Amino acid sequence: MDGNQGRLAVISGQRRASWRTIARRMPPTSKAGIKRELARHARHTGSFDASRYFRGAADLRFYNTGTRAVRELAAAIYRTQRDGWSINEALVLADDLVQDPYLETKSVGIELLARYRQQFAPRLLPVWKRWLARGYSSNWATTDAICGCLIGPLLIAYPSLVPKVAAWSSHPNMWVRRASAVSLIPSARHGLALESAYGVARQLHSDHEDLIQKAVGWMLREAGKTDPGRLERYLRANGRAIPRTTFRYAIERFDDCTRRALMAVEGGKLRLRVRATESP
Repeated sequence: MDGNQGRLAVISGQRRASWRTIARRMPPTSKAGIKRELARHARHTGSFDASRYFRGAADLRFYNTGTRAVRELAAAIYRTQRDGWSINEALVLADDLVQDPYLETKSVGIELLARYRQQFAPRLLPVWKRWLARGYSSNWATTDAICGCLIGPLLIAYPSLVPKVAAWSSHPNMWVRRASAVSLIPSARHGLALESAYGVARQLHSDHEDLIQKAVGWMLREAGKTDPGRLERYLRANGRAIPRTTFRYAIERFDDCTRRALMAVEGGKLRLRVRATESP
């Protein structure tokens, strides 16, 4: 181990110890206190720069604390407050945190609320949609955390809400549209809500946003885990309408032979496009 590696190991060990200290003492339960705690454990961008993964998110700011630190802080708050707080108190704090410009502050609120999963109820869905529509989650990480930690589990518990979320696919806000797909992934992984998942996919194939195309491909890939035959038939039948990014994401889990055959379908679509552009 060279000198730099040794110093990094010491710093890493000190950071782990400092977060363990939070678990032993009373963690902050106000937005200001949580922000101070995150700022205290911020990393220099030379060792980790989260902004590299968020091109175009000009208003998003970072403490560079890392995911583990965020989760440990949220867990510490939950452990100290779970006997006195219901999801209502947690929601008040999370609603305040998610409006903050710092990614990690938003994430603490979402991670904290996720620990109250047993108290999730349909009345929460409009709150979470508001977070998406008002731009509090205008980046893929916060949007996907809301979908994966909050909306997705809610849909599994209350499947009657699935059509409401699927209808978001026509919403003017890009992050709400992305949520219409990503929120269905936990259900699709269990073979649930597949009809809605494919309906959302058909609605969003004409969407030109790259982050929408990737989300749809991700959702289709997960839907294919429980019913690969249905996914293959869907891709063969709709290949000409599916963006290339979506198609490539969707076929990742197929075996090599099936993947090559499906890529040939996509290749035929591309050749048709070339011919169309060459026509007089």
